[in-house]
Amino acid sequence: MEKYVCDLCGYVYDPAEGDPDNGVDPGTAFSELPDDWVCPLCGAAKDDFSPLE
Repeated sequence: MEKYVCDLCGYVYDPAEGDPDNGVDPGTAFSELPDDWVCPLCGAAKDDFSPLE
């Protein structure tokens, strides 16, 4: 599964880790995140993330 990076603050969403502090289980692909999920560091929307090269 592909990692995604926040274009605003540099936070990397790693599907292997998920975002357990915000109810996202490990193994959750970025595309499967709820539409209202936001960056846990800066609050940016999913639209502000790009695939990590």
